[in-house]
Amino acid sequence: MRDGDPLRIRLPEQVRTVLARLIEAGEEAALVGGGVRDLLHGDDPADWDVATSAPPERVAELFPGSTWENPFGTVTVRDPDGARGVEVTTFRLEGAYRDQRRPDFTINAVAWLPEELATGTGKLVDPFGGSQDIERRVLRAVGDPSARFEEDALRLVRAVRFATRFELEIDPATEAAIREHAAAAGTLSGERVRDELFRILAGSRPPSLAFALMERLGLLTVLLPELAALRGVPQAKRLEGDALDHSLRTADVLPASDPALRLTGLLHDLGKATTLADGHFIGHESAGAELAEGVLKRLRSPRAEISRIARLIRLHMFAYRPSWTDAAVRRFVRRVGVDLLDDLFALRAADNAASGTGEPASGGIDELRARAAAVAASGPLDTGQLAIRGDDLVAELAIAPGPEIGRLLARLLDAAIDDPSLNERERLLELARELHVS
Repeated sequence: MRDGDPLRIRLPEQVRTVLARLIEAGEEAALVGGGVRDLLHGDDPADWDVATSAPPERVAELFPGSTWENPFGTVTVRDPDGARGVEVTTFRLEGAYRDQRRPDFTINAVAWLPEELATGTGKLVDPFGGSQDIERRVLRAVGDPSARFEEDALRLVRAVRFATRFELEIDPATEAAIREHAAAAGTLSGERVRDELFRILAGSRPPSLAFALMERLGLLTVLLPELAALRGVPQAKRLEGDALDHSLRTADVLPASDPALRLTGLLHDLGKATTLADGHFIGHESAGAELAEGVLKRLRSPRAEISRIARLIRLHMFAYRPSWTDAAVRRFVRRVGVDLLDDLFALRAADNAASGTGEPASGGIDELRARAAAVAASGPLDTGQLAIRGDDLVAELAIAPGPEIGRLLARLLDAAIDDPSLNERERLLELARELHVS
């Protein structure tokens, strides 16, 4: 397509309503950015953005009670049915661009000007040839690539995401500018980098493609030097490649619906870069967990996310045997935590697949998963599941509240894990008396 060509769009009702209300109020309005780009690429837009001649205050006035202004002056019109809202932004002025918001790539610098909303007819506005770049499968910066990346270094990472998502080749001049400015990615805030990484990890394309591209462009050593350090670390795996190749394959196997788990797969072997000795990686899971915590703190990840990922990495080298007793399985479940079991099994399965290791006929993850589910339903795994509480010990044994109560409960739990039949009030109190005396 070319600038000015007719383009018919099937508009969602909320988008049509927003455009109609702005136009009826005498304002200009058009669809812009990613939504139009996705349509030209043949995808269903995840977001709908509207540009208008109306200032933010006027937009908020036209949509009372259902809008708010973000820090950039964009008003988001909420969907009454709870779906994602429509972002409405005032037209950019000629000359200086507020908040460094000049269009970054030609594929994003496209718009749709409505002519008849009822039928979704309008025309394409494409001053930089973005639609042709989509057809040619090329990612090209608007104007001078160096100037675009100097305006906002996040575009260096966005280039990787767009090239991977849309299967585009990066224009030579744009690629050269990315390489030249790669170090500038180190100035980005952790939150902005994390958001882009999670968009990559949540995409439908294998994340290994994006991280391999980052490595080629010189971005991986800037953004994730701990991961880049795995390049050249040898692996004794059935599948070829080094520790970085293995880590990328592990992330690919994990589900896009859980980008944090994919990130865990990406980071799970970070410790191999620092623990290699005589062909072995002794303690790499503990070293890797510490390195991952450092990465996640740098990315300003939420505490719960840091804890989840670090725990999974620290635990991922468990060695199950069919000879484990039920008590041993219960202790494993207690150590891991019921909340992490499914994640840990998924990580281990992905690790095995990325190593070229098949599931054994017996003694594999599926067997352990079934046994873990059974013991989790049949016996206590923490002191809160015991048939007595600390108050019972205080009342029955005349023990003053304090650390001794906690230590005694822990010993009772150990005993009940070995023999769940002990988890009855009277039997636990009897055992508590014996333990307290001893």
